[in-house]
Parts: sequence; C-alpha cells; structure tokens
Amino acid sequence: MGKVKYWLDLLIKLSQIHNTFHVSRLWKCIPDDTTVISLDDVQFDEYQNYVETLITILDKKTKTLRQKGVNLVKVQWNHRKGSEWTWDPEEEMMDYYPDLFVAADFEAKV
Repeated sequence: MGKVKYWLDLLIKLSQIHNTFHVSRLWKCIPDDTTVISLDDVQFDEYQNYVETLITILDKKTKTLRQKGVNLVKVQWNHRKGSEWTWDPEEEMMDYYPDLFVAADFEAKV
C-alpha cells in the first residue's frame, strides 16, 4: 500500500482480522519448519484476539514506581511454541484468574 503500510492477503477463516499493518509491526522472517502454524492449534476469542493459556504463577515481587509500590506476579503461559513467562500486575491477574491465587502461597518468599 505504501512505504509504511502493508496489506496482507489473509485466509477466509481470518477475514475478521484487520489486514492492514504498519511497517513497525512487521519483522523479517527467516522461514523454517517451526514457523508454519496450524490454524487448528491457535485459539481466538470473540474479538479475534490470540488466546494464550495461563499455566501457573511462579513468583511474586513488588516494584517501586516513584512513590508507589506495584505488586507483580511472574506468570507462566502456554504459548503456541512452548512455554514462556511474563511479569504482570497482581491485581489484574486476580481479576482474570482468582482460582490460581487460592492455591498459591507466596508469603514465605516475600
């Protein structure tokens, strides 16, 4: 479409996904066997967002931002290419996954 916009020709199954991307959102791909992903293995929600499954909470810490402390939890996700982890706000994770916090006891670690 231009120097900074690309239009992708998507499959009919993905027709509800916006097909125009800014060049900053695209990366060079060196293809190999692991880059091919079956659409049956990928889960989307009602808004066509990619869904990753939370496996467990690994750790907890408090990060100080200026004068305020933010509680973070280290979350392990089941990603389409294996397992990865991220630090996410504890309050947000409690809203989405309250059952994981009942079983987790981090008081001894903090």
